Amino acid sequence: MKAERKRRKGLGEAQEPSPSSRLALLSTTKSGGHREMTSNAEEGRSFARRDQLLKIQSEVQKRWEEHKVFEADAGSKPPKEGEKFFGNFPYPYMNGMLHLGHAFSLSKLEFGAAYHRLCGRNVLLPFAFHCTGMPIKASADKLAREVQLYGNPPVFPSLEEDSNAEDIEEPKPENDNVAAPDKFKSKKSKAAAKSGGYKSQWEIMQSLGLSNEEIAKFQDPYCWLSYFPPLAKEDLTAFGLGCDWRRSFITTDTNPYYDSFVRWQMRKLKSLGKIVKDMRYTIYSPLDGQPCADHDRASGEGVQPQDYVLIKMEVLPPFTSKFKILEGKKVYLAAATLRPETMYGQTNAWVLPDGKYGAFEINENDVFIITQRAALNLAYQKMSRVPEKPTCLLELSGHDLIGLPLRSPLAFNEIIYSLPMLTILTDKGTGIVTSVPSDSPDDYMALQDLKSKPALRSKFGVKDEWVLPYEVIPIINIPEFGDKSAEKVCLDLKIKSQNDKDKLAEAKKLTYLKGFTDGIMLVDDFKGMKVQEAKPMIRNKLLESGDAVMYSEPEKKVMSRSGDECVVALTDQWYITYGEAEWKAKAEDCLAKMNLYYKEARNGFEHTLSWLNQWACSRSFGLGTRLPWDEQFLVESLSDSTLYMAFYTVAHLLQCGDMYGSDHSSVKPDQMTDDVWDYIFCGGPQPKSDVPVVLLNKMKQEFDYWYPFDLRVSGKDLIQNHLTFSIYNHTALLSECHWPRGFRCNGHLMLNSEKMSKSTGNFRTLRQAIEEFSSDATRFSLADAGDGMDDANFVFETSNAAILRLTKEIAWIEEVLASESTLRAGPPNTYADFVFANEINIAIKSTEQNYNKFMFREALKTGFYDLQAARDEYRLSCGPVGMNRDLLWRFMDVQTRLITPICPHYAEHVWHNALKNDGFIVNAGWPLSDAPDLTLKLANKYLQDTIVLMRKLLQKQSSNLKKAKKGVVIPTTEENKLTVGLIYVNEQFDGWKEECLRILTSKYDAETQIFAPDQEILEALKQSVVGQAANFKQIQKLCMPFLKFKKDETLSIGPQALDLKLPFGEIQVLEENCDLIKRQLGLDHIEILSATDDAARSRAGSYNSLLNQNPPSPGNPVAIFLSKLEYSTAELQIEA
Repeated sequence: MKAERKRRKGLGEAQEPSPSSRLALLSTTKSGGHREMTSNAEEGRSFARRDQLLKIQSEVQKRWEEHKVFEADAGSKPPKEGEKFFGNFPYPYMNGMLHLGHAFSLSKLEFGAAYHRLCGRNVLLPFAFHCTGMPIKASADKLAREVQLYGNPPVFPSLEEDSNAEDIEEPKPENDNVAAPDKFKSKKSKAAAKSGGYKSQWEIMQSLGLSNEEIAKFQDPYCWLSYFPPLAKEDLTAFGLGCDWRRSFITTDTNPYYDSFVRWQMRKLKSLGKIVKDMRYTIYSPLDGQPCADHDRASGEGVQPQDYVLIKMEVLPPFTSKFKILEGKKVYLAAATLRPETMYGQTNAWVLPDGKYGAFEINENDVFIITQRAALNLAYQKMSRVPEKPTCLLELSGHDLIGLPLRSPLAFNEIIYSLPMLTILTDKGTGIVTSVPSDSPDDYMALQDLKSKPALRSKFGVKDEWVLPYEVIPIINIPEFGDKSAEKVCLDLKIKSQNDKDKLAEAKKLTYLKGFTDGIMLVDDFKGMKVQEAKPMIRNKLLESGDAVMYSEPEKKVMSRSGDECVVALTDQWYITYGEAEWKAKAEDCLAKMNLYYKEARNGFEHTLSWLNQWACSRSFGLGTRLPWDEQFLVESLSDSTLYMAFYTVAHLLQCGDMYGSDHSSVKPDQMTDDVWDYIFCGGPQPKSDVPVVLLNKMKQEFDYWYPFDLRVSGKDLIQNHLTFSIYNHTALLSECHWPRGFRCNGHLMLNSEKMSKSTGNFRTLRQAIEEFSSDATRFSLADAGDGMDDANFVFETSNAAILRLTKEIAWIEEVLASESTLRAGPPNTYADFVFANEINIAIKSTEQNYNKFMFREALKTGFYDLQAARDEYRLSCGPVGMNRDLLWRFMDVQTRLITPICPHYAEHVWHNALKNDGFIVNAGWPLSDAPDLTLKLANKYLQDTIVLMRKLLQKQSSNLKKAKKGVVIPTTEENKLTVGLIYVNEQFDGWKEECLRILTSKYDAETQIFAPDQEILEALKQSVVGQAANFKQIQKLCMPFLKFKKDETLSIGPQALDLKLPFGEIQVLEENCDLIKRQLGLDHIEILSATDDAARSRAGSYNSLLNQNPPSPGNPVAIFLSKLEYSTAELQIEA
């Protein structure tokens, strides 16, 4: 261990940056690549506002660190419900810099934890760094290979030098036909490697700002461990992460305390029977010489082995001259099938005419004719004469195989022939396909093509006797399709040939599933048996007779991080028994009680639990912890990361703040025995240990206080492995009271509506984003990027807009504070005051709900955007009387608190420097509020909507006045200018509308929130007073859209939509705000009038007809605008 810790000092021990230097770090050469990239685009732009935020964040972070505001310790007593919040995040892999994708997922935890801290809860947010597995070693090895091939520093060939270069020469094994799987190889020429999207590991390291001398040290994988974790910590600190860094650690045996913890976990699982040694099919990297788990893969995460039955179709002698070398051997065309029950109906075999095949030795006697890819998979499944190295005796093309006579197991036809098929894929199966035209639409159409097209037979040298005598053999009855399902569905869909791919795909969908679920066998001892029951029996019959073998390959292409294509290997190694019935039941019980936030997430976990089975937990190479009872193996990276959240609770007591677990602690790693870990985490008896009892009890107290953790935030891609593994491990090792409480999963992050990609340049590290936008503007944009499990979108313009908004808000607050003496003193007393105070209360309540639901985009809307809009509206509404001083102080206090979880540096600056408050806003408490007055909110919306409507009406009426009958424009004068407004209000529905509402009320079930059928409502309308009217048909045309509108409104806002009156007095609201309406519309005089008062209606003069054409109704006043002359004339007429 000491030797290994010395190795990671290759670049010198990582030093913690001082607080004052953190901002400077953002502009060092470590991000120099980005600085150069953006310098031209940014040239000429002012960054004063951005730099203001950067300065604020540096000052705030310095104060936070000085006062250790994010360090959290356990209380002396168990926490009450809601007293503490422990959230965590999957530790990121340390083979590069953190990017915005990391930051997006992490922001969900950071915002949530910051909200709980703001509310006064004891919050623990720790962070660690993952170094286990192959990615770091693969990158280090790649670097070493580049140095070996091209020198130190590497001198890569230029395109000009190497434009005619041959492929990089690959070492050849004794058999020239097969490449050695354990040798470095490349299919790209040197020129090709230097062009397109290829980037050498050396160039990748250069893009991080490293010198050639520094890069050379990264050939040692332990160098990565000393370099990247401290950089990540710097970036996260600059981001404003509210982390207790005392508890940070790195994985692998470099950290002896974490190493001891993982060893205990593995031994505990094994003692419980959860780890066993077994022979199983596993995705495997030939180059690495070990299983390739999800996090060891460059592509193909989540891909599992696909099992086939390999049918041995014997090639009958005598052999042609082409096959003379195979005489004396048993030669088979080996066809992979998922449907062994259909083998009775074989009429032929299919080969791809232009396909490349080989005759591969399986053992001393048997030879399989298959593709090289399939042979490589078989070689790792103990089916090759030379283990793990397929031996090809003869290279063949598909043309060589056409017409071979075959004896195939179970086939009713004693001899069948291999025939050409043009649609075979050689990256699936073996390249050899059985033909069962009774149940396979593809087989049926390909056979019909050969039968009906002599020219096609002639083209491939197919003899008539190989094809024409063979008819469809019924073997399975499907109720919907009969005994010859493929023939029927092809005729039904009018499929013309084997090239009609779309229709054939549809035909397979129709028949394959039905064949399995509903099919009845017609043959052999299985006659009358359901296909799903007969299938495993027929498979076993084939395997036991030796007529078939099992074969497995990856479901899809998988590439390891070392750069080779993976196979499926049959390996004898250590497995964790996920999927075992009793353990699975406990995992399902845990899941049922967890808060997963989204139904989609629950579906994902339930699906994973339904298929997850034994998981290979050991590896031969890479970095990590040795398997304690079998130290030739390492614990793989998805198996040492399932319970470590518990390690956070004691890490600071063991490591004394050193993430590497160096020799700073009074407790030595070897003192952390299994008995000690059991005592801390599993409620075991107090151990006989030389660890001080006080410290033992302190560690146990920390664990019991913080556990269970309340939330783990992660990308949704980890549902299928890491997160589900975590559930399993917690339920196996910890008591039920310590099982996880919640997971929140999110989608991936796009940048500016496009996929984030290094190769296209649409990419930002976290460091680059902070440098470009500041931490708070970056956090603002991450919050705005999206909630839910769909992919989110980080928009640069949103970040730039945030810079402007935050700095302008600071300036506005400073202006308000400076002009305090000009503000209206005393308690709020105007309608505008009450509305604004209510909007503040609404913002507090709705933002609290959104934070609790982890809906941060919505929290940003309700706690910032909406509150800003309310402030701006208040400023306009107050007019000459001015804004109320107390309300503005409350607004500044509340808005600052509500934005704190998202923009903490801005909030801390305003709290401390502008508002002159003591302490820190990050734990200042959630603002108190009165219950929101929803009626007042509705009234204000009515007022604002009315002003907007009246403005449009005024513009329209003014525009009409300017147009003379003959198109001559009449200039506006004082006499004809519209300066008087008459606003007519009808506060209650009457007439046919009143009757419609009474009927809807009687036909609405408030409990179920469902209306009676439309026919019943219409019948009630016909029986009503309205229905008895002579002009009912005419009225009915008005009733029907009104009824639909009110039904929809009821379903949207509730049964109050059926009230005859609004929940507030319209006339009162408008009268209280006459001054506002006049200012907004530019009027000298307005009157609020009742539309039901004849005297008031007469004041409209010649415009009275408008009230009849468009009568006012609740929520829809009608305004008529007059000039002073018109208004005076109307007054005189009334007096007369």
